[in-house]
Amino acid sequence: MSGENINPYDDICSQLKICTTQLGMNPGIHEILISPKVIHTVSLPLEMDNGEIKVFTGYRVQHNDARGPYKGGIRYHHEVSMDEVKALAMAMTWKCAVINIPYGGAKGGIVCDTKELSIGEKEHLTRRYTAAISQFIGPYRDVPAPDMYTDAQTMAWIMDTYSVMQGYSVPEVVTGKPIELGGSEGRTEATGRGTAICLRECARSLNMTLKDATVVVQGFGNVGVHAAMTLSSMGCRIIGLSDSRGGIFNTEGLDPSKVLGHKIETGSVLGYPGSEELTNEETLELECDFLVPAALGHQIHEKNAGNIKARVIVEGANGPTTTEADEILSRNGVFLVPDILANSGGVMVSYLEWVQNINRQHWSLTDVNQQLESKLVTAYKNVWDMKEKMDLNMRGAALSMGVSRVANAIQQLGLFP
Repeated sequence: MSGENINPYDDICSQLKICTTQLGMNPGIHEILISPKVIHTVSLPLEMDNGEIKVFTGYRVQHNDARGPYKGGIRYHHEVSMDEVKALAMAMTWKCAVINIPYGGAKGGIVCDTKELSIGEKEHLTRRYTAAISQFIGPYRDVPAPDMYTDAQTMAWIMDTYSVMQGYSVPEVVTGKPIELGGSEGRTEATGRGTAICLRECARSLNMTLKDATVVVQGFGNVGVHAAMTLSSMGCRIIGLSDSRGGIFNTEGLDPSKVLGHKIETGSVLGYPGSEELTNEETLELECDFLVPAALGHQIHEKNAGNIKARVIVEGANGPTTTEADEILSRNGVFLVPDILANSGGVMVSYLEWVQNINRQHWSLTDVNQQLESKLVTAYKNVWDMKEKMDLNMRGAALSMGVSRVANAIQQLGLFP
């Protein structure tokens, strides 16, 4: 069972209301923060390979730019909705503020099933979408990035389309590009690696050891793969992994690299030799030290939160836990590191890529990883300190930090005219 009946925008607005009330914030500032600054909906007619014309719907929501240009990914998924994109754009605003980089939040998406599109159709759809939003994006206005079912190739098509329309090459219009086109070293693995770093910092703060700590990763896509591999290299024992078809379990541990090879060969983690097969629901409810939800949003909700047996949850996905589930987990003593901190490694390295592009530089993987490490360690400490100071949980502390920074920027800028 999933949280498919939960409205993601209502859920994140509920979190914001709780936060601004705790902070004693001016109601007018709350009204600014709860309302996206700009919403774009575009109609995308496309001639399919068979000659049929289909019309797709695309979105780009620009939530707030008080701290800098809009920043956020573009996802291709058949369940993309306006409310989902609005919620993710708002979360990006808080995320950029928590990690303390000079961006505001945005998000985009196209309602489509990439499994039913050929490579050519996906390229044409991407270029059509880019042309439709081209006047609203740009290196100092809005900088898109990959998200669910989009990748470096998708960003290359966006960069090329935008550059052709400008009449010169503009690599800094997107991040997450191929290395050959100005992409950054370490960008592909940044979100998963960052999630692992936050888990490590969490273990330190709770006096837990990583050596042989049991970890379950729900979602074995880009984020889950790199989180599992990094955690395995840190000495953790990965006992559970899952993808959209189901999960696998082995109390003695799973080798993420070998599981990835199996998935590439067969299309799923299921059937991996020496493992027990589980449903996704059962995977979430395995007994473990650390649970890393790295799949879709709202996977932990009020109907299953009470069954979670992990000591700690580190959110690799965007919005995997509902507000109601948060309350249940807190009552049950489950420590949670929220998404706006735990999966901020991706936007951090996107920022580094953007800086490199603007200055026409290219940094080594070592340099990028050092900056990622430093920024995440500092951000985790700052959130932990706020948690202690305000007597909040980690989500409340991270949200309070992010919202406060954005609110302060709005107040200092003032309102024009």
